[in-house]
Amino acid sequence: MASTQQKAVFWLGKDTLRVSAALFAENRERLCRGLKAEKDLQTGSVLVLQGGEQKQRYCTDTDVLFRQESFFHWTFGVTEANCYGAIDVDSKKSILFVPKLPESYATWMGEIYPREHFKEKYSVDEVHYTTDRGVNTDSGSTCREASFEGISQFQVNNSLLHPVIVECRLLKTDMELEVLRYTNRVSSEAHKEVMKHVKPGVKEYEMESLFQHYCYSRGGMRHTSYTCICGSGNNSSVLHYGHAGAPNDKSIQDGDMCLFDMGGEYYCYSSDITCSFPANGKFTADQRAIYEAVLKSSRAVMAAIKPGVKWTDMHRLADRVHLEELLKIGILRGSVEEMLKVHLGSVFMPHGLGHLLGIDVHDVGGYPEGIERIDEPGLKSLRMGRVVQERMVLTVEPGIYFINHLLDQALNSPAQCGFINNDVLTRFRGFGGVRIEDDIAVTADGVELLTCVPRTVEEIEAFMEDQTPKAFSPISSQKL
Repeated sequence: MASTQQKAVFWLGKDTLRVSAALFAENRERLCRGLKAEKDLQTGSVLVLQGGEQKQRYCTDTDVLFRQESFFHWTFGVTEANCYGAIDVDSKKSILFVPKLPESYATWMGEIYPREHFKEKYSVDEVHYTTDRGVNTDSGSTCREASFEGISQFQVNNSLLHPVIVECRLLKTDMELEVLRYTNRVSSEAHKEVMKHVKPGVKEYEMESLFQHYCYSRGGMRHTSYTCICGSGNNSSVLHYGHAGAPNDKSIQDGDMCLFDMGGEYYCYSSDITCSFPANGKFTADQRAIYEAVLKSSRAVMAAIKPGVKWTDMHRLADRVHLEELLKIGILRGSVEEMLKVHLGSVFMPHGLGHLLGIDVHDVGGYPEGIERIDEPGLKSLRMGRVVQERMVLTVEPGIYFINHLLDQALNSPAQCGFINNDVLTRFRGFGGVRIEDDIAVTADGVELLTCVPRTVEEIEAFMEDQTPKAFSPISSQKL
């Protein structure tokens, strides 16, 4: 098996990362071990997973670019569509079911490979055709149960697998961490490439295109982890800008603050990085004040993260730092402790501090059974409520935004309006926002910073001016 796994490698050539099929064999081993620890598991149990299906664009025959279903990829690493996988939990035997393709496939799509090809490619124990099981490719939502003709003849436990596989995905193996380091390295370099080319007059989508081109041409990343967010000016306060109704189509203006949230994906493993900087490469006094407030928050959180801390407490820490800094700037007045009681932080950071990262950019496991979301402004949008553990990979993404409707709500709120100095706030209307987002891996005593981009004002200005930048230290060193 070991020699087979050495041959079974995902690699796109040149300087792209080689990913061994041993990564997925280890995942299957962990999954079987987790299932066997469950008291409800019966002897002779077999788990069945259904891979993603090839979709067409609405009612046409144009294929949508395929990306594997995440649980299936974590377990088998298979890139092809319309497959199934099975594992005998007791013996740990792995079985892959692939479509039996018609002869016409060779004309239109390329070579038809025999089953042995997939056995070697993915280092599984057996490969059969899906037609051997009379497979029915049902449609439905993601993360659904595997379905095939004759499933009613088996005793099915459809509640046991999901919580176990989610807990396995929660903590990353050494091999998974290597892939996530790679996605961050390439995506960090792509962000730096964008920073070098931003200038007043270019379109936001040009920067999106440049990021995607760099990730694909240099890193083999055909997919991004999510829709690129390239907000400039007031668009930088739109948290999920870049969607179909606002498709990164504004012209970047001199003096705009840019907030570019983009991450490349390699072999289904994601990254999620946000860089904020002035379009002309020079911070104004107000831009510097807001940026350094967010940077202070980011650094305070990363210094505090270690196994055993509550992620909700990290969000509260970010809120506190933001309020303290906004008080110094003059936008707020009064007691920070009283501001916290009325959730004033959520006016300026309505989203959560960060989330789990892995095969999905918002990875699974944030709220297992027994952990409920806290129903408070800001915290209710936090995507993880559990205690931080070693081998988690998380985003740390504090931000301060000037979102008009939230500001207006706060000014009309008897509980919040007294803390806001509207004369100073008016100066920041239309400012947009600042977000600083890094990806981290939790270690035994702190964090490993996976992202490496210019972060201080001085680093950003020097880098964009094309001076030889100093090392991005101390926060940008790989070990914290």
